[in-house]
Amino acid sequence: MTHDPANQHPAHEAHTLPHAPLTTASATVDGGDPGLSKKGLSAGSVGLIGAIVIGISCIAPAYTLTGALGPTVAEVGTQLPAIFLLGFIPMLLVAFGYRELNSAMPDSGTSFTWATRAFGPWVGWMAGWGLIAATVVVLSNLAGIAVEFFYLALAQAFNNPDIANLVGNPFVNVATCLVFILGATFISYRDMQTTQKLQYWLVGFQLLVMIGFGVAAFWHVANGTAFDPTQIELSWFNPLEVGSFSAIVAGLSVSLFVFWGWDVTLTMNEETKGSNSTPGRAATLTVTIVVAIYLFVAMGALAFAGTGEAGVGLGNPAIQENAFFYLAGPILGPLAILMSIAVLSSSAASLQSTFVSPARTLLAMGHYGALPKQFSKVSPRFFTPGYATVVSAIVAAVFYTVMRFVSEDVLWDTITTLGMMICFYYGLTAFACVWYFRKTWFRSGRNVFFRLVAPLVGGLILAVLFFTTLIDSMDPAYGSGSNIGGVGLVFILGVVILLAGVVVMIWQRVKRPEFFRSEHLARGVADRDS
Repeated sequence: MTHDPANQHPAHEAHTLPHAPLTTASATVDGGDPGLSKKGLSAGSVGLIGAIVIGISCIAPAYTLTGALGPTVAEVGTQLPAIFLLGFIPMLLVAFGYRELNSAMPDSGTSFTWATRAFGPWVGWMAGWGLIAATVVVLSNLAGIAVEFFYLALAQAFNNPDIANLVGNPFVNVATCLVFILGATFISYRDMQTTQKLQYWLVGFQLLVMIGFGVAAFWHVANGTAFDPTQIELSWFNPLEVGSFSAIVAGLSVSLFVFWGWDVTLTMNEETKGSNSTPGRAATLTVTIVVAIYLFVAMGALAFAGTGEAGVGLGNPAIQENAFFYLAGPILGPLAILMSIAVLSSSAASLQSTFVSPARTLLAMGHYGALPKQFSKVSPRFFTPGYATVVSAIVAAVFYTVMRFVSEDVLWDTITTLGMMICFYYGLTAFACVWYFRKTWFRSGRNVFFRLVAPLVGGLILAVLFFTTLIDSMDPAYGSGSNIGGVGLVFILGVVILLAGVVVMIWQRVKRPEFFRSEHLARGVADRDS
């Protein structure tokens, strides 16, 4: 479905006039034109509900939770709900900061644009790099998970376990993965309404299955048919009973992964109805809805299966990589296949919606001269960042293919590395909020909380987690246990990704010095509340 060209003409005109200003809060600028401008995207094509659905889709609750339940229980036991709530706190605080920045500067570059406005081009460029690196890693792994559950669902449907073994064949695996990426790219290239319609179905299905899973788990507990009935206690919500700080940090690292992705609602801000307010509301509502789903399903799983290391106990290492698959049969009975399909739809939906963030960040970086001009190209038919979307897909496909043939351990260690990237660019964005609004901190009680306290605390928590993970990951036993020269592979991957960003940034400084002289996007500071 295409948009009515008449409705999109103003956005298209804005693209042909690269510095048509956006409406922003009053700000003082260090030098030159602030440079905030429209990019020709399809304005007003996403509403609040659509943004929330795409945000939930990007988080992929069914996919993330099936992989997070077991490892988190292994670290914190029955305090799983407490860890989810702890992980929710920095996400919510940072989301408040994102909301304030978006209200003042609704721009599809989000972290890149806002950090550039607050701290200058060098910090802004690296914030953009952190977001792009994180999403490319996730795109490749989401495609891999979609492949795994595709063949797993087929094996269950045809009652033939041999079909599931096809995942182990690297050629079949990579070929199927590339088909998934191609399909997701095709949909992402088209208009946002196509994306929304697909996501309504995929997200709706996975949420219904997850809620049904939780209800069935509690039903078994009530009827005495649970595997290891475990009484819900208030202590489950007390992080002080976890036992050690390192266990809390390990649990929080997993929590960051299961909440990550809500910021996609902000990268669509130039395409959202009410671009100054709707994306921020969508972000906070998305995080809140997801934590409610996580708590309900996690409590149901704990109450049904307990934390033992035998059978389907959540402490059993044999089931931790895919807890839902092993719990689905005992809990859902003949409907167990629905859980495999839910995880498949979750990863496939997230694969498609995750393309939104890197494509629009690359678009903004090309638009403001931080990357080659080709990245600023918008499809004249669909008003989407076509070139940036295709490039994101190619990079993700190549990354997955290379990593899959090199080592599965390396591939899965990239997911662990993702936690560092999340802390890096979320943290920078939170601090950008604090610094950009520094002149307005004490003008109202609201400003003190939303522009100073919330983003500062959220950013500090993420900074602590970033450096703690960086230090811990040097241990060869961290992650998959792979190491090079006695140094953990997760640490090496994280450092290599960040250093690669520095190298590319320096290269862009040589090729495109205008951006680094703040000629397209100058530093600024908000000097009034709105």
